[in-house]
Amino acid sequence: MSPSAPVVVRIFKQESELEVWKQDRSGRFALLKTYPICRWSGKLGPKRKQGDRQAPEGFYHVNAGLLNPRSQYYLAFNLGFPNKLERALGYSGSALMVHGACSSSGCYALTDEGVEEIYPVVRDALKGGQSAFQVQVYPFRMTPENMARHRNDGNFAFWSNLKTGYDIFEVTRQPPKVSMCGGRYVFDKEFVGGEPKDPLAACPPAVSKVPEAVASKSEADRVAMQSLISSGLALTAPSYSDGGMHPAFRRLLQRDGEDALSRRTSRTSVPVSRPSAALADPHMAKD
Repeated sequence: MSPSAPVVVRIFKQESELEVWKQDRSGRFALLKTYPICRWSGKLGPKRKQGDRQAPEGFYHVNAGLLNPRSQYYLAFNLGFPNKLERALGYSGSALMVHGACSSSGCYALTDEGVEEIYPVVRDALKGGQSAFQVQVYPFRMTPENMARHRNDGNFAFWSNLKTGYDIFEVTRQPPKVSMCGGRYVFDKEFVGGEPKDPLAACPPAVSKVPEAVASKSEADRVAMQSLISSGLALTAPSYSDGGMHPAFRRLLQRDGEDALSRRTSRTSVPVSRPSAALADPHMAKD
């Protein structure tokens, strides 16, 4: 990997984790590092209106104009919510960020230490020529087990739509091309006459560019999910009433209290996966 190579960011609410992926010399994306999320607000499901405290779910593209090196939460980048599909659906809200500190009103707070590492990685990718990096935000890791457990949730159809993009990245290690039509996300399709202009209108004729291996994975997951349901896998409800926090930070909160956790957000010691050695030196210093 080079410091200027393109990046992809994935966020998982239920697990309270953020992943940074970076393109390697093979052209595929490899996991650089996984960060614990100190705080996100709301519950599982998309953000629909201003003031609902929901952290967004969906596919976003962050360009250089959405970076904020002077954020009141140290460093930040704006997800760009609402995107074109969300605007068409009437969703409202603004300034939904990935930022430092450990507080959230619809944002993903990584602590100052976490965002201090992430920010220069995405900034240098944009400086290196990537016009915008993709951020994929999911309610949970889209495994058959999680899909089965949440099968009766009112957001299940939306989550199934997100899973198509998730499966493409899992198989190909390439960010999917994201289009919007028919009131949903559409992935890796070439449309006759160009990209759809109205996200709510029926999708025009298109040629799918999704590899057969992706369809095979999706079908295998569907069969596994049905098997889990048939075996009596119990439904589960989230253990929080407003948002979530990675277990590493929850342990610190229980041990030291909220005030102590807030004071430590710039240098909190929590277990995270180590960054690739190829990028450790260029990006781990303070921006």
